Amino acid sequence: MKVRVHLIVQGIVQGVGLRYFVLRHAQEMGIEGYVKNLFSEEVEIEAQGERAMVEVLIQEIRVGPRFAHITNVDVQWLSPENSFSGFEVRE
Repeated sequence: MKVRVHLIVQGIVQGVGLRYFVLRHAQEMGIEGYVKNLFSEEVEIEAQGERAMVEVLIQEIRVGPRFAHITNVDVQWLSPENSFSGFEVRE
């Protein structure tokens, strides 16, 4: 079953490779969407794909790359859309 999720990741999450960590994992799992830095020093992620894969991605994000320190991941489940083609890093 296809699902979509909106995530806000907090902690030491910018300048530590988190966006490309998310990009790599999402592409490996066939997940569509985007990841981008926010001015609030948080990272926003929107991901869509098979529920099991999206849940695995969320678990990977909770751990993060080596130099990140994730303090919170706010998860909001949404209805799937057909607005994505692949996964991308947005500026």
